[in-house]
Amino acid sequence: MVTLGARVFKTGVAVALALYASTLLGLNPPIIAAVAALFAMQPSIYRSWRYFLEQLQTNTIGATLALIAGYFFQNNPIAIGATCILVIVVCRQLKMEDSIGLTLVTVIAVMEAPGHWTFALNRFTLTIIGIVSSFLINILFLPPKPQGQFFATVQQVFIDLSLLLRTLISNEIKESVFQEEKDKLEGAIRSLDGKYKLFEEEEKKLKQRKYSDVRLLVVYKQMLNTLHKGYEILEAAEQHYFQASREIETDADFDQILEKVNKYHEHVLLKFDGKIKPDHADQYTMDADNEDFLRKIMDAYADRKDGRLRLAIVASAIYDYGFQVSRLEKLVDHHVRDKA
Repeated sequence: MVTLGARVFKTGVAVALALYASTLLGLNPPIIAAVAALFAMQPSIYRSWRYFLEQLQTNTIGATLALIAGYFFQNNPIAIGATCILVIVVCRQLKMEDSIGLTLVTVIAVMEAPGHWTFALNRFTLTIIGIVSSFLINILFLPPKPQGQFFATVQQVFIDLSLLLRTLISNEIKESVFQEEKDKLEGAIRSLDGKYKLFEEEEKKLKQRKYSDVRLLVVYKQMLNTLHKGYEILEAAEQHYFQASREIETDADFDQILEKVNKYHEHVLLKFDGKIKPDHADQYTMDADNEDFLRKIMDAYADRKDGRLRLAIVASAIYDYGFQVSRLEKLVDHHVRDKA
């Protein structure tokens, strides 16, 4: 089932607003404003504001260069292509690569009727109308909330990771299904990286930063890092665990420690979300169990015969995951105390 997010609806509303505003002001063709609105919709308020400022600069430069080129060379195709190349170079020099696409639309539109100032102003105004429409809709209509979106995504990604970790050693899921779910998890973590970047930008660029905000950023960063470490266990097991000689008891040991560290991770996320009772807040601890497990595996499989050293690689990945969960819990505890 296809789900339509807020950004999809806002894009449609922004296009409608751009078309309506252009028609109301008697500017033609309004399709230019609609195209600008499509380009300008951004995933965060900060990026919308940055995009607006960049487009204002690059479109002004692009329209000016197009007007000058059109005056001397008319609408010659070679002149239009050369002007587009020049505009691309200028945008890159200004480190405003994201604005290149829409700026080139303005250049081509202005050079459609070379040498006419009123025509160039009309096209430039249409572009600005589209950009402003998207900016206003983005901040007034269901404004992006990257903080809430980030943690909600963390919870969902953890659920997916948890399923794969709990069934990893038992190898009970079909290999094709496991690989499909693993690929989906990798994409979800990559998407989460992008969401964290949005949240970080919002906090650093638009707000007066408080100590609590800085700590929350650190907590979210560690949440992301912990999920990455959990995913690395899947990678290590796929490459080393099932190719190594081992006893039935070994599978039981690995399965048990994965269950513990996964439960610990779940506990820490619930604690952050305020869903753990005070008398159960410190129920889990992993440091001692994790170190004992790693030492046991290292002692048992330190020799290189039968490829058993590969099990130590997987054990190290599990140890690192548990260590990162423990770090996350310490940060969460500080965050919870700050809120209290």
